[in-house]
Amino acid sequence: MSFEAWTIFVVFWVVFVTTPGPNAVNCISNGMSLRFSKAMLGVLAILTQAVLFLVLSALGVTALIAASPTGFFVAKLVGAAFLIFLGLRNWRNASTPTPAVERPARHVYLHALAVAVINPKSVAGYLAAFSQFVQPDVPIWQQMGVIMPTALVLTTLSYTGFTLLGMMMGKAALKAVFNIWIRRGLALCFIIYGVLLGASSMPQAEVMR
Repeated sequence: MSFEAWTIFVVFWVVFVTTPGPNAVNCISNGMSLRFSKAMLGVLAILTQAVLFLVLSALGVTALIAASPTGFFVAKLVGAAFLIFLGLRNWRNASTPTPAVERPARHVYLHALAVAVINPKSVAGYLAAFSQFVQPDVPIWQQMGVIMPTALVLTTLSYTGFTLLGMMMGKAALKAVFNIWIRRGLALCFIIYGVLLGASSMPQAEVMR
């Protein structure tokens, strides 16, 4: 990969991982309700999904998924239902005081991984990355040595930033009413993302992450 192609890829990936979506909302929510070390498990889960999707993209599996209307339709409905469920549950629990006992680390990680994986629109971002930036005349795994570290570093920085934003919002939410409406706003984001996902078409160039 040439330096010019790498620079364009960096710009593409920065936009990809900084555009607010379910992952960003989940990181903000974790930052508000958990200590930093545990909230970062959500970022680790997103990185797990990123590695998985990057490898699958390199193998061409995600292209097959996106090319299957039935598979995409089922994945889309499951993902939409899951996001709407999360939104409704979080809205209902917004006025309930946060339990003194924190969520287990495994729950934080698996919850974030589920949010990251069930959104089939993410596939579009990885497909776009490989269709636009991978050179067909260069061995794919040689290019992965550049693409994967770049993507993972930028992903880590972005979602760590969202987590820190959540921590700052949590500290600012000193009044119970303000805290409730922040939590309801985040819940509403999940519902909106779920509705948009359910109404979406086959993944093209646009992404939601």
